[in-house]
Amino acid sequence: MIGIRRARPADAPAIAAVHVAAWQSTYPGILPEAYLARLSTIRQTAHYDHAIRSAEGGVFVAAAWGADLPAGSSPRIVGFTTVGLARVSFIAEAEIETLYVLDDWRDRGLGRRLMRAAAGYLQGRGCRSVFLWVLRDNPSRWFYLRLGGRPVAETVIRVAGRPVTQTAFLWDPIERLLQTSPQVG
Repeated sequence: MIGIRRARPADAPAIAAVHVAAWQSTYPGILPEAYLARLSTIRQTAHYDHAIRSAEGGVFVAAAWGADLPAGSSPRIVGFTTVGLARVSFIAEAEIETLYVLDDWRDRGLGRRLMRAAAGYLQGRGCRSVFLWVLRDNPSRWFYLRLGGRPVAETVIRVAGRPVTQTAFLWDPIERLLQTSPQVG
């Protein structure tokens, strides 16, 4: 089974490991290899521990257990998302800051379920629109289009000294994201 739930402080190391693994598998050729090799689970753990304990946003995890894992395995975090009020408010009221799923767990509808959990949380806090930034060269950017996200802005940021273009995908109203099918696809 795989369930989506709010993250707990004890989840921070597993969330950090998903973050590092996702960046190292997604961004070769997009971000400098030396930068990707230096990503630190320890530093990310501190970041996500703070995010989980903060009242300013939400962190949700996809946790696998039972038949989805080898016999005798304990539950495992296989994906996560973080959300909060928009850091760039001219685009939308709220922002999905991160969404990562381990490679072996993709194509099971987890990203879609995490996005819906994030949107539901934000809507419950009174937000009417949501966006996220995705690197333009990210091979998974099609996912956001399939969820009904509309590209509305681009900007160039620097990551490890390298300029990279990112695209903002918008769901306005937020119900567009909530109404996407929870099915894989």
